[in-house]
Parts: sequence; structure tokens; C-alpha cells
Amino acid sequence: MIEAKGRARGQATGRALLFDIDGTLANTDPLHLKAFNQVLGPRGHVFDHARFSRELQGFANASIGERFLPDETAERRAVILGEKEVVFRTLVAGQIEPLPGLMALLDRADAAGIPMVAVTNAPRLNAELLLSGLGITHRFRALVIGDELPHGKPHPLPYQEGLRFVGGRATASIAFEDSRSGVQSATAAGIPTIGIRTSLGHADLVGAGAVASSSAFDDPELLARLAAAMAW
Repeated sequence: MIEAKGRARGQATGRALLFDIDGTLANTDPLHLKAFNQVLGPRGHVFDHARFSRELQGFANASIGERFLPDETAERRAVILGEKEVVFRTLVAGQIEPLPGLMALLDRADAAGIPMVAVTNAPRLNAELLLSGLGITHRFRALVIGDELPHGKPHPLPYQEGLRFVGGRATASIAFEDSRSGVQSATAAGIPTIGIRTSLGHADLVGAGAVASSSAFDDPELLARLAAAMAW
């Protein structure tokens, strides 16, 4: 995790904003799909968008390896999926763009003293590359990596850790997620969750437990909901 830089004003009320990274801060899922097909395709697993969103999106590599590489040792699965991550990092380099409205939202949260946490199942190298590429590493008071915990998403532990690190209260906070497993993780931790429609539609996200969905961070309804919840 990234160490805190000091107590934020928002911590006094337990408010916090928690963000997934891939597909939430930036629409990177098409590049993940391409990388998975490049590495798993020759091993008999080819994914279209629908299958990707059901079976890969938001899941940790350990669980992906168990499902799609059952005949390999755990060490070999890690090597193969490590190759996928190298392909992804090559594809994404220089192509990282924030979702519309993200930077303005982060500015608003900073001005209000609301601590922000990034919570992801992505490997640390990927997470750090994306945050750095967007120029927002310094915005987050903690980076929670699901693979570095006893349980990743959809288990609630990653979001529970994010709340713990900044002293956040679940019911006073808001999470942003684009995958079913991510929404399930955040909602299981008791956090009202906004689904981001980069890969899944409104019905899928709400069906997973999201209280609402938005296509980007400049949605007027989303901004109104945040203003009320965060009291800014």
C-alpha cells in the first residue's frame, strides 16, 4: 500500500471515495481482452467482449489461472499470466486516457479533504503504471492490491482494507467499479457503489449490487449524488 500523507479533513466524518482502476479510471478493458487472447488463445481459450466481461473482467490472475490453466502448476500459471501482463503493459504504454470528468472529480475531492483509495485486483506493476500514466498517483492515500491480500475481489476484504487505511465508514463512502466482481466486493463491504459503464450495461451493474451507474464522471446525476453524499 501507499503510505498516507497526513490526515484528511474528510476522515473526521468517515467519508472516502474508493476507485477501481482498470475500466474505471481509464477504459483499458479492450487492451486486456487483446492481451488475454494473445496469450490464452494459443492455449485454446478465445474471448469475445461478452465472455471477457463474464469470465475475466475484475478477477485476480490466480483465479483466472485456476480456471483456464488447470493442468499447469501454480508456478507455471503465474509465468503464463505474467506474460499476459507484459503484453498488456506494452499495449497500454502511451495510450492511457482518463474517463471524462475524472480529473475534475479528483480536484473536487481534494478540495473537500475527502481521502481517496485505489482498490484493484490488477498486479502492482499494472496498477502503478496506470496511475502514473494518468498522473494521479499522488491523489490516492492508499493503493490496495487484491493479489497481495488473503482474498481479492469479489471478496469484501480489499475494500475493507481500503476503508481501514483511511479511517472510512462504509455507509459514508462511495465506491466506483466497472466489473461484476468489483461491485460485489465493494457492496459486500457495505459501500454504496456506482457502476461505471465502460464494459457492462446498467442492468448488469445494478444486478451485481450497484446503486446506480454512469458512463463517465461528468454525468450530472452522478455529480449531484456525490455532492449530497460527500457534502461538498
